[in-house]
This record gives sequence, structure tokens and C-alpha cells, in this order.
Amino acid sequence: MEEKQLRCISQEKLCDTGFSYTLSLISGKYKMTILYALKEFNIVRYNELKRYINGISFKTLSQSLKELEADKLIIRKEYPQIPPKVEYSLSERGKSLMHILDQMCEWGDKNRE
Repeated sequence: MEEKQLRCISQEKLCDTGFSYTLSLISGKYKMTILYALKEFNIVRYNELKRYINGISFKTLSQSLKELEADKLIIRKEYPQIPPKVEYSLSERGKSLMHILDQMCEWGDKNRE
């Protein structure tokens, strides 16, 4: 029978874990909220997100969307028209995170007072 080696925290680094990588993609005050909105409503425009996420500044929303797009979690589709029209949706990579988001929602529903 194979013995399981004990891990020692002094020989490990959090930054080398999948947990840390996932957190680096979704950390930030509003990123999970943006992903949740796209999950619930599929295709959303910038001003719709701004209204939906009460209290988010234009700068923070723009920055969060740029980071989510750079990390390939969302898709930004721009239409060549006047006035400009831009829509956001989840990428396949972003959709793969939804299982985690669903579990967080379930936990919140069960533990909310």
C-alpha cells in the first residue's frame, strides 16, 4: 500500500495553485457580478450593466470588462453604427466558470438569513 506524503506549507506557494489562478481571473469587486449578469441575461450592453450593477463607476466597469475580455472570459462585440453599439456575452471559457458561480448562488440561498 502506497503511503501518502504529507505536504509541508513551508515548501508550497499559493501562487502555484489552480485556486490562485482562478482567483486572479475573477477577483475584484465587480467581476463576479458582471459574469453573473451575463449568465442570467446572455447578451448585455454597457449601459444595461451600469444600471444593473448599482454603484459601479463608469471607469471601474470599463476596466473590469477590459480585464475579463483580456482573460477570454467574455466576448465584446462592436457594431459599426452610429451611435456605437457594443454587446457583451460569456465566452466558452467564461461559461465553464458558471458551475462555480451556480454553487456560490446555491450556498448563498441556503445560508442567507
